[in-house]
Amino acid sequence: MSEKWITGVDLGGTTIKLAFINLNGEIVEKWEIATDNSDMGKNITTDIAKAIEDKLADLKQDKSKLVGIGMGAPGPVDYETGVILNVVNLGWEDNFPLQAQLQEVISLPVAIENDANCAALGEMWNGAGKGAKDLVCVTLGTGVGGGVIANGNIVQGINGAAGEIGHITSIPVGGAPCNCGKTGCLETIASATGIVRIAGKQLAEGQATGELAEIFAKNGKVTAKDVFDAARIGDETAKKVMDEVSFHLGFALANIGNTLNPQKIVLGGGVSRAGDILINAVKENFAKYAFSAVRDSTEISVATLGNDAGVIGAAWLIKNKLNL
Repeated sequence: MSEKWITGVDLGGTTIKLAFINLNGEIVEKWEIATDNSDMGKNITTDIAKAIEDKLADLKQDKSKLVGIGMGAPGPVDYETGVILNVVNLGWEDNFPLQAQLQEVISLPVAIENDANCAALGEMWNGAGKGAKDLVCVTLGTGVGGGVIANGNIVQGINGAAGEIGHITSIPVGGAPCNCGKTGCLETIASATGIVRIAGKQLAEGQATGELAEIFAKNGKVTAKDVFDAARIGDETAKKVMDEVSFHLGFALANIGNTLNPQKIVLGGGVSRAGDILINAVKENFAKYAFSAVRDSTEISVATLGNDAGVIGAAWLIKNKLNL
């Protein structure tokens, strides 16, 4: 029998990433299309179906090559029904029946999960978490996402909102406002947005000198990458920002570790690419605040799949659903 493929889809507000993935979790072909948010997102499922069929035609493959489609979508998802409870940037109304609509237009089995959970599943299947059945994945990007895997299964909670690590309250009084409506969330500190905010606040006070202050004086702003680069060469302001970020992230991860005792905590997203300047400090804070048995058994590492984690994890949904 010829090799079967799964289609993995990572649905974003700007682009939709797609990939054909074999049953070993290896990408055979990947591509992306623009997300059409017009008319309340009514074209999204038909665009995905057409993109899959067009790519099969390009590769001279029949649809029978595919066993199903797994998709990661932003926002909380009812895994059993594939209903998106609410999303802010796709045009859909609340409780959108994504799984049913996609199955109708593509005539293949479909499984839907939150995109951060899919990234965690991808790292578990074929990334930094390979071989671990108890895993926490934290995505540090524009925001902070999270996925919790216990005994090989995503922890979804009563309505699919489990694993919202970015909305752990880190500063209970006087914290910065978060897009979720709360204040002081971890996302306001450990995301790229949070790092820029903290750096900007310190630089705006006008007391700083050094590389980061020069960039700020020249451009009127700094990026998270500017902060990382400046910290590596010993810039005092950048180091203060990194100290604040690594404390809060390490402290939050220690409390997650104390609750879940995972084998691995995997850090992904653009902020994780800061490398040792961030990761080593996070590990130190984790070790300081984690219960001894957790500290000695949990490994913190950087994700290895990059932007492919979402489509690989989405494909795993179908592999698991169909017991392949």
